[in-house]
Amino acid sequence: MKTDNVIVNKSKAFALRTIKLCQYLCEEKKEFVLSKQLLRSGTSIGANVKEAIRGQSKADFVFKLNISLKEASESEYWLELLHESGYITDAQFSSIYADCIEILKLLTAIINSSKGGTNA
Repeated sequence: MKTDNVIVNKSKAFALRTIKLCQYLCEEKKEFVLSKQLLRSGTSIGANVKEAIRGQSKADFVFKLNISLKEASESEYWLELLHESGYITDAQFSSIYADCIEILKLLTAIINSSKGGTNA
């Protein structure tokens, strides 16, 4: 179900791209360790965003979004490792990495706005 919530939509799209990338890595490259780590963190971003939306308080909302931010940062790391180790090409890396960075920026902005400050 499509919503008007940008971070919900982008984190779900990122999760779906992550799933497809991990399928490719397992089937074509026979890489299972890094891809499993990426799969876990990349799909967790959106799950925590959804939990945040249903948060019981503003503090709960910010707490869950901070978990999403940590998962996005972890995903960034796994993508960098996959790229630098040669499992994914420059072209494969650049697009999904750009999506990850966009999610990191969005989450940081939402958290800062929710806290009424400028630091995540």
